[in-house]
Amino acid sequence: MNVSSVNVTVVLEYRDSFTKAVIKNVIVVVLGISINYINAALIHTFHNHQIFYTNPRYILIIHLVVNDMIQVTLTVILFVISYTIYKINVSVCSIFILLALFTTENTPLNLACMAVECYIAVCVPLRHVQICTVRRTLMLIALMWATSMLSVLPDLFITLAIEPLDFFHSRVFCLRETVFSNPLIIKKKDVTYIVYLVIDWFVIFYTYFNILFTAKKASLDAKKARNTILLHGFQLLLCMASYATPQLKQPLLLWFPKNYSDSLFACYIIAQVLPRSITPIIYGLRDKTFRKYLKRHLLCKMSTQRDTAHGL
Repeated sequence: MNVSSVNVTVVLEYRDSFTKAVIKNVIVVVLGISINYINAALIHTFHNHQIFYTNPRYILIIHLVVNDMIQVTLTVILFVISYTIYKINVSVCSIFILLALFTTENTPLNLACMAVECYIAVCVPLRHVQICTVRRTLMLIALMWATSMLSVLPDLFITLAIEPLDFFHSRVFCLRETVFSNPLIIKKKDVTYIVYLVIDWFVIFYTYFNILFTAKKASLDAKKARNTILLHGFQLLLCMASYATPQLKQPLLLWFPKNYSDSLFACYIIAQVLPRSITPIIYGLRDKTFRKYLKRHLLCKMSTQRDTAHGL
């Protein structure tokens, strides 16, 4: 998934008017704060109730939520920078890009792991407790990060090897292509994305059809799990929009030359913001247990604020 799709809305010859730029930045910042606020409430609820952090399913959910918070924060920062500072130091940009890429590549891996956990819970229920332990889940999360780092860090090493030292002290418009521009890196990126997609869709289809077969003769829980797998697939489709965004830039310029920046802004919202906004709804608010404890937390917080206001 390409971080450049976040920032290309500012190109010198297609720069927005001041009013339009302010409106877009306000929209992005408000959406980012809203998403992170809901996610922070989920994390707080998770942290304060033992029922969650002893359950592998909720550990995977909260890892996805934390991952999305980092991703949203980074992409919003890069978006605002693209309209204000324009160019930043290559070293600083590299850090932003690498962190964004780590979290971006974690998302499909996390969705695949959640689908497998669902499959085990429904199709192999008697072995679920033995297979899906907290320790193994934490090891799985560590493996996700290791996989993402092994996929992304070669970009940095190749750039360090081929670029002069002065390059890292220069200032650039912060895109993946401007920092990691070697053709070998671009080819590696395409191959990596294809491998990720093949593995993810294989896991989604395999788990869905196995759960579908079980749901025909089993309980309501199996049918709920089947719907959950469908939601995994839906979110994966949204995440895949990031893969297509770089290829859409040239056609968008040809189709909407007068509204190029607006088209790219729409792509940013669809590819970067929307997939992260549905995570708390699908995996937090939809879950009865999570919803119950979250409601308690919010009601308690509102009650405390009301008491404080009366005290004042």
